[in-house]
Amino acid sequence: MDHATYASPFSWRYGRAELRSLFSEQTRRRLWRAVWVSLAEAQAEAGLVEAAELEDLRAHAHEIDIEAALAIEREIHHDLMAEIRVFASQAKIGGGKLHLGATSMDIEDTVETYRLRRGLALIGESLQAVLRVFAGKIRENADLVCMAFTHLQPAEPTTLGYRLGVYAQDLCIDDANLRFVFENLTSKGMRGAVGTAASYEQLLQGTRASGAIEAHVLEHFGLEARDVSTQTYPRKLDYLLLSGLAGLGASLSKFAADVRILSSPGFGEVAEPFGKSQVGSSAMPFKRNPILCERIDSLARLLVGYADVAWQNAATNYLERTLDDSANRRTILPEALLCADELLTLARKVLEGLRIDRQRITQNLRTYGPFAGTEAVMMEAARAGGDRQELHEKIREAAMLAWDALARGEDNPLPHLLSEDPTLTERLDPAEIRRLLDPGKHIGTCDFPNGSATSPNPGELRMKLHYE
Repeated sequence: MDHATYASPFSWRYGRAELRSLFSEQTRRRLWRAVWVSLAEAQAEAGLVEAAELEDLRAHAHEIDIEAALAIEREIHHDLMAEIRVFASQAKIGGGKLHLGATSMDIEDTVETYRLRRGLALIGESLQAVLRVFAGKIRENADLVCMAFTHLQPAEPTTLGYRLGVYAQDLCIDDANLRFVFENLTSKGMRGAVGTAASYEQLLQGTRASGAIEAHVLEHFGLEARDVSTQTYPRKLDYLLLSGLAGLGASLSKFAADVRILSSPGFGEVAEPFGKSQVGSSAMPFKRNPILCERIDSLARLLVGYADVAWQNAATNYLERTLDDSANRRTILPEALLCADELLTLARKVLEGLRIDRQRITQNLRTYGPFAGTEAVMMEAARAGGDRQELHEKIREAAMLAWDALARGEDNPLPHLLSEDPTLTERLDPAEIRRLLDPGKHIGTCDFPNGSATSPNPGELRMKLHYE
């Protein structure tokens, strides 16, 4: 690539080469020509194109000359018409039948819908791979008890497997949504300037045979059309796609942000992979910055912006068509898919190399876990005949003393304080109090085997994730 001029980072830095190739100018023009040839095939069956003309178009369909087309475009200011002129100059026998009855968006929207579906299929495959890694990590850590945090404060125990299940569940929701999007990415069809197919019907002398021509072209690309079109397919579909990708970005961003929080020194429980020769900071050699997760959070913000532009395109595509959307769609559609692809690649790398510090998890659990059992102590003592309000106050006072001790850097004294409090030991054996304060006994149904038979087991995620 030419490093002496501006190039979008998505043209070389982010996203797979396969996706970049799909949205390249070369591929776009090759697909335009494929639509024209398919249209000529259908029109040949209807007697509008001669066999020699069709064979000529087929013979020259792959002779893409972008420079020649750009030279013409600079003069006429129409990219698709410039490509027609180049193709027609190459196919001297059949060139006169190119684009017969069509409007630009018959060709462009067919290609765009095809590329969007191909691109989304690749995203679906990557999402499948990430969910598989999640499933493995969930199974591996299903019994690893750790502290859960609400408001970024210690709350009650959970398991690391259950926490990972939260992220995987979000991604399963995204998967279901993107499947819906995939099924609903429909083409405009071959219907002319305002979607009525009047030009094709004129050629076919009002025989109502335009539907057969459209069916031939769309079948070639594996597409379907809706009952009603304008000059374009509904721009609402772009919004449907980009908002779905933005939702995927939100899920991956939350996962990455949580890894960043848990890797900070105050938690120290998990961390993204860090290479042996990796440099964390140009000024501070000791730094181990979570750059992969930060990159996920940074790129994910773009997806919301792309979706907002697609919303505006759908809302301002006045009457049968305006060009408000044309220029920005060249950017937002390929870049949204490339962005989502990069996010999934990064998330998989983080997951596969996720470093788990069991010692810190145990330490944090030992420090904060006993607080979670105070309600159980209060309930059991009340059931044994104690005054619930008096018990609450005694436990609250002990808990405040324990928090003060933690602030001084001491071990959590709560089990000791409660197991020696006469108000409690009058009702409960000190050993029972300590058992109730054991955080490992306070994880509810998140271990699943002891929970409800209908509880979804994140270790057994069903991943029917094929985009066809």
